[in-house]
Amino acid sequence: MFLKIHEQIMEKVSKASAVCLTTDCWTSRATCGFMSVTCHFIENYKMESCLLDCFEFTDRHTADNLADNLLRIAREWNITDKIVACVSDNAHNISLAIHKTSWKHLPCFAHTVNLIVRGGLSVIQNTLNKIKAIVEYMHRSTVAAEKLKATQQQMGLPELKLKQGCPTRWNSPFYMLQRFLANKDAIITTLALVNARLETLTQDEWKEMEEACEALRPFEEVTVEISGESYVTASKVILLSRSLQKICTRYLRSGGFRKPIIDMLETMTKDIATRFHKVEFHHLLSEASALDPRFKKRAFSDDHAANEAFQRLKNAAGRVRLSSSAHQTEQQQAAASAASPPPQETQESLVWGDFDEQVAGLVTRTSSSAEAVLEMRSYSEEPLVARSSNPLL
Repeated sequence: MFLKIHEQIMEKVSKASAVCLTTDCWTSRATCGFMSVTCHFIENYKMESCLLDCFEFTDRHTADNLADNLLRIAREWNITDKIVACVSDNAHNISLAIHKTSWKHLPCFAHTVNLIVRGGLSVIQNTLNKIKAIVEYMHRSTVAAEKLKATQQQMGLPELKLKQGCPTRWNSPFYMLQRFLANKDAIITTLALVNARLETLTQDEWKEMEEACEALRPFEEVTVEISGESYVTASKVILLSRSLQKICTRYLRSGGFRKPIIDMLETMTKDIATRFHKVEFHHLLSEASALDPRFKKRAFSDDHAANEAFQRLKNAAGRVRLSSSAHQTEQQQAAASAASPPPQETQESLVWGDFDEQVAGLVTRTSSSAEAVLEMRSYSEEPLVARSSNPLL
């Protein structure tokens, strides 16, 4: 079965003209290290993903060791010359490892958003610690868990367990708060009945957590949006990062939040500005946005960044056309040589001489670069397609 699937995936990957890799390293509960590499490409205008390797990583997680394994996997799958970029989290060792491979590195957008949220939540950490302690107690104590279930039944609430937060799971603090707030009355009643020796939340803290949940909702939406494998995501990064900053600023101006949540929003707003202040000038992300028919120049707030992206695309299109034209010319010349004898280089047509001279200034001599400019101009002036549509189609 392994050999059969390996052969099928090798065939699929071999047909891809370009690929993007995602990689991650982690340590299991049994303290075993692992590394995985996934390959993403377009096949028949559909997004495809293949897990290339997932193995126990027994060596130290140094940049050199990680780079060696990334290069090994690329060689095994014959994709060394096809890799457009490699996506990873923001850990220094894997970032340095990708740099050592000479591949372009894209920090995972969802992981970056997660870091921003964790930084903001540190402002309200004391209240979060109270919630975590209560949630852990409900998971640890069978008596408390049964009492919570009975209380939920009496109050007509869904019988749902409380969710625990985990720093490495995206959006987990939001889901923990969401579930905790939905069971507020049942939790208060249960803690009173079991006489648990735990710090409980004050009314102000309950209100603050409601506001925190509201403030985190856009971050949860963005993380879910950007985490898909079956649809295009890179072209959304510029727009989504700017959208988060606008929403946080709007929340701060609204005056509808208490002091701790205002501090949290200010922390996240500053972090967004720091991490994404040059995102529109990132070559891969800006070109992806420009080439997405849903966004084009509308993805940019900086005209200079948009113009630079479109100029790079015009240059790239010109190079492709030049290469294609040269290949086509070679084919035409070979065909002409086979079909008829070569013409005399100095001989001019007597029949068409006068006509050719008269229209010489009217004949358009196009170049590959000029055609590329016209094509990009035509593309940029077309109306945008609906945001819900598939840009690959």
